[in-house]
Amino acid sequence: MPNSPSDPPRRIKVQRRGPLLVEGPVEVELEDGTTVSSDRFRVALCTCRRSRRYPWCDTSHRDREQDRNRR
Repeated sequence: MPNSPSDPPRRIKVQRRGPLLVEGPVEVELEDGTTVSSDRFRVALCTCRRSRRYPWCDTSHRDREQDRNRR
């Protein structure tokens, strides 16, 4: 999915204690060099690495926040 000069830039929304929300479609290159892609209009990228579907967010970060709030 190479971008052409006429393509608008991708918008990424940064959230405190949450995933990165990226306007899709996207391709993500992982540390091992493999590439995963999504054609959804918006994807949530995991930043906490707790997701079982990494690099896609599965909201596992919420469990950690709830544990912190109970203390």
